[in-house]
Amino acid sequence: MIVDYFYIFHFFKSYAVNEDGVAMMEAVMLFPPLLVLLLGTFDLGNGIVLAQKTVTASHIAADLVSRNRTMNIQNLNDIIEGSKLAFEPFGASEYGVDIVSIEFDQNQMPDILWRETRNMLPNMNAVSNLNGVFEEGEGIVVVTVNYKYTPKFSKVFAGDFNFSEVAFTRGRRSATVTWD
Repeated sequence: MIVDYFYIFHFFKSYAVNEDGVAMMEAVMLFPPLLVLLLGTFDLGNGIVLAQKTVTASHIAADLVSRNRTMNIQNLNDIIEGSKLAFEPFGASEYGVDIVSIEFDQNQMPDILWRETRNMLPNMNAVSNLNGVFEEGEGIVVVTVNYKYTPKFSKVFAGDFNFSEVAFTRGRRSATVTWD
């Protein structure tokens, strides 16, 4: 039995003195945190890109709506699809849009001419915050775009990113954009 302990002690002593395994042990210890940082950076980068794409999508929809005097369902569907294209190559399954055309009454209160909301709740704050901003007969188009991004790798640490952007624009060819 004494001989067995001697060999075991000698084995561990030679392993502790030998530096060949130190680099491997350091690599094994540092690899998981470095991998988490790398994958987290990937998700954070995608989040930043999608935040910018949300801004772009809301501006695209607002600009395309404001070019019309009247709107119909076919034009509106085309505008919404064009706005979704801003998210390529990411999927648009988590895309939500709320488009509102507003005209102001004699008390400078917003009056909704038409509204189209898809895959999200209507943004009531955007409309109510416009009280007293414009004169009677003037109009504005308000477009809210929401996008929910679920990170592929760091969802355990960060959870979902919810991006939202509101774009305001005035009609180019008329004071208001009415429904056809």
